[in-house]
Amino acid sequence: MTLTELKYIVAVAREKHFGKAAEACFVSQPTLSVAVKKLEDELELKLFERSSGEVTVTPLGEEIVRQAQSVLEQAAEIKEIAKRGKDPLGGPLKLGVIYTIGPYLLPDLVRQNIERTPQMPLMLQENFTVRLLEMLRTGEIEAAILAEPFPDTGLAIAPLYDEPFLAALPSHHPLAAGTEVTTEQLKSEHMLLLGSGHCFRDHVLQVCPEFARFSSSTDGIRKSFEGSSLETIQHMVAAGMGVTLVPRLAVPAAALAGAPAKAARQAEGGLIRYLPIRDDAGGEPPTRRVVLAWRRSFTRYEAIAALRNAIYACELPGVARLS
Repeated sequence: MTLTELKYIVAVAREKHFGKAAEACFVSQPTLSVAVKKLEDELELKLFERSSGEVTVTPLGEEIVRQAQSVLEQAAEIKEIAKRGKDPLGGPLKLGVIYTIGPYLLPDLVRQNIERTPQMPLMLQENFTVRLLEMLRTGEIEAAILAEPFPDTGLAIAPLYDEPFLAALPSHHPLAAGTEVTTEQLKSEHMLLLGSGHCFRDHVLQVCPEFARFSSSTDGIRKSFEGSSLETIQHMVAAGMGVTLVPRLAVPAAALAGAPAKAARQAEGGLIRYLPIRDDAGGEPPTRRVVLAWRRSFTRYEAIAALRNAIYACELPGVARLS
């Protein structure tokens, strides 16, 4: 058996589809299928049950896939040890970022990284949390910037900052005339949410759990709409389709705390008003904790430290930095 074959079976187990697994591995489906069949013949057992609808992993196949993941991690560790022996800051660092952080952090982070460690370019990958965790396990990326909570996978975690949420409302909305909005007031609004798979969707539902019901008939709760990105959602707010919650870094500079009301109203062409959120129960305003995660077996410690320093050097307006 080869490491390539192990990589293929891990991909098939993850995607539950030979075509999607082949695409993820950047090979043709026949190439992947032949390699998987070759491994099954060598092991003299079936790893996958094939059907027209979906591929399922056999009970023994699940054990073998778990071991294959472990082998791939150990193989990646060998390469990292070799790199560290030469120059831990030499060569690219493969970094994953979730969709609701990337557009707002990466422009400044890339500039800071180039200034500080030009010999360590960042190879960036935006994706959902669950996919980035899988990529960390298999060595496809070396570190990831995520928002808690996420499943405990035995990763090393370093907190970066706590980021508050703000409510985004159409500027003509009655609540937009105030200085803040409460969680109780949000319950009766058209709440615009990101689609399934985005962890920020779950964060919004933690603040306003009523919208998890998705019921247009529930008293005081209106049916929610979904968008593919925070930018799309904010365009929908500007069009007057509803309200949403956004992380602080996604708020235009003119609308940050301390900006005059006139400047705040000019944000997004004067169509959106951003307001802090107050918890009616007297709790802390809603926030999310952003962290840096990496495999404990990753040996380029200096690279992780350099990345953290580059993140801390970013402006990060309105967030609480953590050490």
